[in-house]
Amino acid sequence: MDQDKQTRGRVWRNLVVAHSVILGKMEADLRASTGLTLGQYDVLLRLHEAPGNSLRMGDLAQQVLVTTSGVTRVADRLVNAGLVERVRPDADRRVVTVSMTPAGKETLRTASAIHSRGIAEYFADLVEAEELPVLDRFFSRLAAHHTTTTDTCDVGGTRLPITPTTR
Repeated sequence: MDQDKQTRGRVWRNLVVAHSVILGKMEADLRASTGLTLGQYDVLLRLHEAPGNSLRMGDLAQQVLVTTSGVTRVADRLVNAGLVERVRPDADRRVVTVSMTPAGKETLRTASAIHSRGIAEYFADLVEAEELPVLDRFFSRLAAHHTTTTDTCDVGGTRLPITPTTR
């Protein structure tokens, strides 16, 4: 039993280290090619997936799992770069909507290719064919265990939306 506990601890540490290193490499790739952070890429991706390529700030904050003030800072940088614009609908001037610009769409196309290449290079290409079904079952079970629906997870008693892993 002690050996199982040590192995489980090692697996956990390896998962955490690999996650951190891979995300660092993917962010470095995005920054070098597009100037985007992973957070900025995620915002552009959410806008791309939204009807009309627009979302209210509050809805965007829920989708990217950051606070409204965090999304505001990311949106500020994207506005300054000309990749998104803020719109206040005439019907309700209290609402702020973020919309992707044509430059944002072009940057997202470039960034998505880099992101997909990173997923392949840093993760998917390293999974052996015989490991794939086991990993699929395990991570599906892990996600299901920590969620009650397909789109939320419980964090500290608060229901938070989760983002899909297939992009």
